[in-house]
Amino acid sequence: MKDKLVRFGVSLEGELLRRFDAYIGAEGHDNRSQAIAGLIRKEFVIDAFDRGAAVAGAVTVVYDHHRRETVNRLLDIQHDHGPIIISAQHVHLDHDNCLEIIAVKGAGARVRELAAALKAVKGVKHSTLSVTLAGK
Repeated sequence: MKDKLVRFGVSLEGELLRRFDAYIGAEGHDNRSQAIAGLIRKEFVIDAFDRGAAVAGAVTVVYDHHRRETVNRLLDIQHDHGPIIISAQHVHLDHDNCLEIIAVKGAGARVRELAAALKAVKGVKHSTLSVTLAGK
């Protein structure tokens, strides 16, 4: 059963509202209410993640596959964090670069630890972490 919708008013400075309306259009939201609800949910995810709640997400890592020490270190770190890794996909971007997409699920602190360890490996060119709540 869905919660009943509740209307409330929001007062914003004109420039902030213009920027928000531009954001709404760029993100493809149908209206301001939908965009505000999305931003609130995003903040709740960030807060839960910061408090160590269970999250699910993906760590993406781009690296030079010719650097064998980089490849080996990335694999060692993944093995060390096996309980929170759901799966990993390896993609050849071009002759020199590979992309690892590592699906994760677990305590926010452990997921953050894995992402930080992977990002810190010498030879990693770029790394991102994207999470959402794993539960309700």
